[in-house]
Amino acid sequence: MCYQKKSYDYYIFVCLVYLLACLSTIAVVQRIIRKESFLGFYSGLSASLCRQATYTAGRTGCFYSLLDFYKGYYGTPNFAAKLALASMAGSVGAVVGNPAEIALIRMTADGQMPPEKRRNYKNVIDAIFRIVREEGPLALFRGVASTVTRSAIVNAAQLGGYAQAREMLLPVMGEGIGLHFAAAMISGLITTIVYLPVDIVKTRVQNASVPTSQVKVLLQVIKNEGPLKLWSGFVPTYTKLGPQTVLLFLFLEQLVSLYLKFNQPTPSQKKD
Repeated sequence: MCYQKKSYDYYIFVCLVYLLACLSTIAVVQRIIRKESFLGFYSGLSASLCRQATYTAGRTGCFYSLLDFYKGYYGTPNFAAKLALASMAGSVGAVVGNPAEIALIRMTADGQMPPEKRRNYKNVIDAIFRIVREEGPLALFRGVASTVTRSAIVNAAQLGGYAQAREMLLPVMGEGIGLHFAAAMISGLITTIVYLPVDIVKTRVQNASVPTSQVKVLLQVIKNEGPLKLWSGFVPTYTKLGPQTVLLFLFLEQLVSLYLKFNQPTPSQKKD
């Protein structure tokens, strides 16, 4: 969550590049500064932090719980099993984090709309309560299918990719921060390539004023803007996801190590 404050402006760039199809990343930056000043880079920050607290915590915690469960019954998982477990964990995190995701996308896009059409949410709590009051509780889960799809695919790349890269590099590099860093860099690159197409579709589905399908949005993007549009915003996305993935796994590995260190059974407990 601390890193999210620093990387949030990159989320602004990418989200608006998706929504403002005709503009490049540089044009989006200029538009934000012109319309909202530098504070526009932090519109929706409360929703972004809320999303991290729900989605990221949910998916990582679920993945390692599923990994431990699998090891207990079937031994070390192969690559296919890691991908499946990561996809399951991502799906759980997506459902839990979808309300905050809806609020985040709307608050991010709000400043680019005409004044009379802006929603003017004060913060993530205000956004969620107003959405429920004005559109009904189900509106918080609009686009949840695309969110789950994206999360399942992205987490298979990020969590599954990290676990596999870590396992393959371990005999060469040995246990340590260097191993965690290298595996996370590989995971971040794979994640960015996989992430962009599904995230563009998800973002447009969630920002739509009327319900629409993932397939319809995908076909519209390819037809009207070309297939390369699916990878627009690659640079800001990798600039965000690369360091974010590295920091995520570096901190996670250290926290897991500390947990195991302080929760090992004592000799007397082993005898019992």
